[in-house]
Amino acid sequence: MNNCLLCESLLDEKLTFCDLLNLKKPKAKACDACFDKFQRISEQHCPKCYRDGIDEICIDCDVWTKKGKEVCHKSCFVYNEAMKNFFSQYKFQGDYALSSVFTEVLHQELKNYSDYTLVPIPVSVEKYQARGFNQVTAFLECTKLKFKEILEKYDTIAQSSKMREERLQSQQCFKVKDKVTLPAKVLLIDDIYTTGATLQLAKDILVEAGVKEILTFSLAR
Repeated sequence: MNNCLLCESLLDEKLTFCDLLNLKKPKAKACDACFDKFQRISEQHCPKCYRDGIDEICIDCDVWTKKGKEVCHKSCFVYNEAMKNFFSQYKFQGDYALSSVFTEVLHQELKNYSDYTLVPIPVSVEKYQARGFNQVTAFLECTKLKFKEILEKYDTIAQSSKMREERLQSQQCFKVKDKVTLPAKVLLIDDIYTTGATLQLAKDILVEAGVKEILTFSLAR
């Protein structure tokens, strides 16, 4: 028996004959009722950052463009109330078990970037010690896809506590790890994209270090 990680109701695990033969169907971690509350980003979104509900370049991307920064980002879900509640429990209350809720979605999305090295956004030592895990690497570990941790982060004021204008003007908080071999093509992965400031800072460091091509990805936008 298996229970939904979000509401603890019993999951209805129905396997087809092909599933039994192949033994490849992953166990569901959330019931349909809970998972349906997460809103997928629609076809109508900002072409640069996947902000939902618009079909032109959004305000934030316009700001980055004027600063000479390129945005080439993809996200899966809207940061709606259900996603906010998920991250409250997963990220801020430290419920590590929730790292597997989006495994199937992330695996399907990230396997399309086979030419890129998957690089998670790190958390600071202080945040890691407080939470006990990096929420992004935990997601990736569940997918079983290879990734490489090449960045370090030192502690700053949390992005979630900053106003929009402050996020867009954040100071550098990343560095490349010592003695790490840098790939030519990187897919930077974060959990939530708000203004893009965190990913832009990480991109700046990688560009300075010599990475030739960088795309970015997040679970939620």
